[in-house]
Amino acid sequence: MTLGKGSHVYLIDGSGYIFRAYHALPPLTRKSDGLPVGAVAGFCAMLHKMLMGFGNSGPTHLAVVFDHSSKSFRNDLYEGYKAQRPPPPEDLRPQFPLIREATRAFGVPAVEMKGFEADDLIATYARQAVEAGAEVTIVSSDKDLMQLVGPGVTMLDPMKNLTIGPDEVRAKFGVAPDRVIDVQSLAGDSVDNVPGAPGIGVKTAAQLIEEYGDLDTLLARAEEIKQPKRRETLIEKADQIRLSRDLVTLKQDVPVEHGLDEFPVEKPEAEKLLGFLAEMEFRTLSNRIADALGAEPPVIEAKRAPEAPASKAAPAGAEGPGAVRAMPKLDPDAYTIIRKAADLAALLDEARESGHLCIDLETTSLDEMVAEIAGIALSPAPGRAAYVPVGHVTGEGDLLGAAERAPDQMALDDALAALREILVDEAILKIGQNLKYDLKVLRRHGIDVRPFDDTMLMSYALDSGLGGHGMDELSERHLGHRPVPIKELIGSGKSAITFDRVPIDKAATYAAEDADVTIRLWHKLRPRLAAERVSTVYHTLERPLVPVLADMELAGILVDRDLLSRLSNGFAQKMAGLEDEIQKLAGRRFNVGSPKQLGEILFEEMGLEGGVKGKAGAWGTGADVLETLAAQGHDLPARVLDWRALSKLKSTYTDALPNHINPETGRVHTSFSLAATSTGRLASTDPNLQNIPVRTEEGRQIRTAFVAAEGNVILSLDYSQIELRIFAHMAGIDALKKAFRDGLDIHAMTASEVFGVPIEGMDPMVRRQAKAINFGVIYGISAFGLANNLRIPQAEAKAFIDAYFERFPGIRAYMDTTKQTARDQGYVTTLFGRKIHTPGIKLKGPHRGFAERAAINAPIQGTAADVIRRAMIRIPEALTDHKLSGRMLLQVHDELLFEVPGDEADKTAKVVKAVMEGAAAPAVEISVPLVVDAGKGQSWAEAH
Repeated sequence: MTLGKGSHVYLIDGSGYIFRAYHALPPLTRKSDGLPVGAVAGFCAMLHKMLMGFGNSGPTHLAVVFDHSSKSFRNDLYEGYKAQRPPPPEDLRPQFPLIREATRAFGVPAVEMKGFEADDLIATYARQAVEAGAEVTIVSSDKDLMQLVGPGVTMLDPMKNLTIGPDEVRAKFGVAPDRVIDVQSLAGDSVDNVPGAPGIGVKTAAQLIEEYGDLDTLLARAEEIKQPKRRETLIEKADQIRLSRDLVTLKQDVPVEHGLDEFPVEKPEAEKLLGFLAEMEFRTLSNRIADALGAEPPVIEAKRAPEAPASKAAPAGAEGPGAVRAMPKLDPDAYTIIRKAADLAALLDEARESGHLCIDLETTSLDEMVAEIAGIALSPAPGRAAYVPVGHVTGEGDLLGAAERAPDQMALDDALAALREILVDEAILKIGQNLKYDLKVLRRHGIDVRPFDDTMLMSYALDSGLGGHGMDELSERHLGHRPVPIKELIGSGKSAITFDRVPIDKAATYAAEDADVTIRLWHKLRPRLAAERVSTVYHTLERPLVPVLADMELAGILVDRDLLSRLSNGFAQKMAGLEDEIQKLAGRRFNVGSPKQLGEILFEEMGLEGGVKGKAGAWGTGADVLETLAAQGHDLPARVLDWRALSKLKSTYTDALPNHINPETGRVHTSFSLAATSTGRLASTDPNLQNIPVRTEEGRQIRTAFVAAEGNVILSLDYSQIELRIFAHMAGIDALKKAFRDGLDIHAMTASEVFGVPIEGMDPMVRRQAKAINFGVIYGISAFGLANNLRIPQAEAKAFIDAYFERFPGIRAYMDTTKQTARDQGYVTTLFGRKIHTPGIKLKGPHRGFAERAAINAPIQGTAADVIRRAMIRIPEALTDHKLSGRMLLQVHDELLFEVPGDEADKTAKVVKAVMEGAAAPAVEISVPLVVDAGKGQSWAEAH
């Protein structure tokens, strides 16, 4: 139908519809695979209601207009535009492409355009329609669109069924529609981060515009303003106000790609629309719409379809977002090498169509801070994978190590420029395995990837405790496929080469297979999240922590190299002194670092009891053996333990840390592993900064080498006895809970209760014994273990534990119940729903005892880990909200370390402390207060 007089154009604000739909309904997932579809359902219901409510007086032309992405030309005008807006919720992002698909299924055009916001397109189409003699109704309640209201243009708030005309605009802004821009320019917009004139709100802005007529006149006559502060603001901030006008003014001349004549209202095709609704598994809505269309309602099966034989597999690219369908057989011959921009663009178009893209970088190093990209593997669908070589070299290289660039490959900058739009597009889900590595490398190239799914973390949320979560292991476990080992390409040891020297054809087979395997794992694992009730764990504890850790790792922590060198020399002298003492105790000289020689001295020459020989015939001299002997009062094994502790500190930290200092940043950049422990605790590697002893003088000395940059301080915030507090809550021990609520010394209270001694004037040794019991019990400690810890006879340790259980009987009940739960269901859970599997709980022999102790501790340690994860996820936003510039650098179990400007330290500590102490809420109410201790100083040691 040709647009003209008598036409009525409806322009629906798609973004407004999406967020109203998302917030109007409770979370909803597709039963077959757990795909979030709540916003899709709400959007379809609203669009159907709108279309059905027209009757005979409806529009002649109709379109739904969407934002293409979060960036537009306004970001070029002002970098801070919309910078404070939080990203869309993680479960909403994969629904964006589905909502566009839903729009088209209803037979309605879905319009968007790169570089412009939906409001600009609406403004342009509204102008074109009015000029053609048509009426326009903008379906939205967005105040930014009210500047368009005028002759021929009204707005409709569909939720309130309210028509918005000039009177309603004046009620909102205090001025006529043609002066809304002037008011917004002055008042600014905190949501979109439009600066405006500080201190001038909408009401004052309207008064000024009404008095002076328009913004330009007001600024020209600003010196006439009587109020001094208002006058100074308008004069000093005139340029800022004009910039704000540029930001709030909607463009009415966008070079749109589709004309209004292309948007005639048409009846939806029943088969297409009902097919889409059936795929989404919307039963009620399907029946309602089928009835309205006079069609047969579709049969909806909410069961996961079995995989078809390879010969009947769906074609590559046929899978919808999150759909679990038959996948083609893994076929390396089907993989391609992309060498041209046009071929890369074609593959990226497939990603736009499917709504997701798997990405895997191949680099020259495992260290993300120095790794160079050799190539990029991509897969939009199982069976469809490609490799984009960008940095491969040939030959052995010259004397300086340089080699020639391999021919026929894209330039890295060109490949990243093509990928950037996809990688930052909120509507396209990026998929990867251990994506934190790739995110950090891409961040160094100025690309901040969002949103994403990580198959390693999906597996971790699902199967923690049942094995590793590396891609090769997951592939064999879930796909029955053993990927090509990396050693076949690069070798191992000193002869290993970097990936950029692997021939491109071999690199392509390896890398594309990784991407293909990863996207297959995503299709396998994602449906299980909802089905096995760990979706919340993945979406709130695992995935959101990735960018937080990436920021921390990229920041690194400053280390004093010279101080480490002095400490190393000091440790060497102490070790030499200990060696002399040990050899005097032994009666002869020997190699203190030799377990074989030590065993011979202890059990043959000195005749100590308790020695056991291994299969090779040598005496065992592990830490447990030496600790037992030391507890019996033998000095030599005690001194050897001291020597070993110093030796480990010297080799692991004072000697090794300088090698980890990045030459460009002067900082150590550790890597945090999210899936390395079964309980949710993070692990630190390359280097490990979590095992520096906190109670020894030498450990504290090493911490003095971790320092703040000039003008900054190190800030430490540490949960106080968090595991004991959680234990008191989970076991329901009223006496312990009351002690924590009353702020008592929990170890002194325990000693008083168990040993019957008053708290005042208590012997420190008695308190130390109670402390060992308190912490030991939550780890399932035995009398043997406690005896070693306290270096007391085993019978005495057993008496302590028996007295403890007798005084707090609920503890034994908790432990027995937890062990039985683990036996019955094969796992235990944290307060936040994290599953920790206990596969050894039904074994016989010593392995069972270990599994039982682990099952007792796992819910406690796991809950503590979950609490600090929740805090870490919230802290960056809290710092931003309070305009604080400090950076989170390290997590050491219950402690968080920050580097902050000295004048912000106290405020930062207050903000972070509040987040940490309230981290469990609102998901979990813990009946014991969580307490955080804060400290600051020029070094980690001073702050702790």
